[in-house]
Amino acid sequence: MATSVRATGDGSAPPAAQAPGSGAGPRSPRQRPSGRSGWRSTLYRLDLKAVPYVFIAPFFLTFAAFGLFPLVYTGWLSLHRVELGGDAQWRGLGNYSALATSEFFWNALANTFTIGVISTVPQLLMALCLAHLLNYRLRGRGFFRVAILAPYATSIAAATLVFAQLFNTDYGLINTVLGWLGFDPVAWESSKWPAQIAISVIVTWRWTGYNALIYLAAMQAVPQDLYEAAALDGASRLRQFLSVTIPSIRPTILFTVVVSTIGATQLFGEPMLFGGSVGISGGSGNQFQTLSLLMYEKGWVTGALGQASAIAWVMLLLLLIIGGIQALVSRSHRSRNRRTKAGS
Repeated sequence: MATSVRATGDGSAPPAAQAPGSGAGPRSPRQRPSGRSGWRSTLYRLDLKAVPYVFIAPFFLTFAAFGLFPLVYTGWLSLHRVELGGDAQWRGLGNYSALATSEFFWNALANTFTIGVISTVPQLLMALCLAHLLNYRLRGRGFFRVAILAPYATSIAAATLVFAQLFNTDYGLINTVLGWLGFDPVAWESSKWPAQIAISVIVTWRWTGYNALIYLAAMQAVPQDLYEAAALDGASRLRQFLSVTIPSIRPTILFTVVVSTIGATQLFGEPMLFGGSVGISGGSGNQFQTLSLLMYEKGWVTGALGQASAIAWVMLLLLLIIGGIQALVSRSHRSRNRRTKAGS
């Protein structure tokens, strides 16, 4: 069967009609480029695939050097008997078993718990109240928001030294005011509960404004329709706060509780500076020594780096337990919300 080919103006066949093997046709798209085009294609592929990893490499390198390596090395030290300037000797779980029978460890753990409770609970309650007040239209709201954040911007050393003067047993302002009211002077530094209360006041003063701003941001995200509906039902501002605001910001409250608990577990600067010359040991009778202070004392005062590393890993275990509890509570809350929505 004859094939007819339409001729061009000069009588020659169009390029598409030429034989495939003649080499005169266009290059196939699958044909591999050569020379300079090949290098450009290779560089383009490297740029597309490798450059993103180069951009994120500094973070992973920094984390490996200052986060992962100290964590692993501390775990290795906790299994050895290590003295400053000496060789490491394998001890296994001996450092952990020594902590289990140490009265100093249990005393520091109890102090950490009590100081954390009496500082976290008032702190978060006051933060909720301040955020609720700032959530309404007030004159000078911007000034008050900056003012309540000022303690957070103050350094730990400056704040603790000022409060140490206020709580001084001999000439402090607190005992002076108590004397005017007819009370006897309180030994804020040498007694257990007064010392822990004084340290808790420092922590509460410094972190209340920070948590209040977090609550304020969460409150401003609550839909106004809920407040309008509650007002139409005759709910007062207190009832709206309890029935609308608190349930709406419950995840934020849980977040601040966990973060404050973690901060209380790692409490170090306030008790050390408050105690002055005996701050590292948590007072003359270890009445306010926390786990962080005990870890510092074991590592850099007595030189028992293995025991200090074991304390650090116990603290990490406590933080993991706190994080696990938060995850369980959050999952239970989400499941309850889903069941409520499904039932309605």
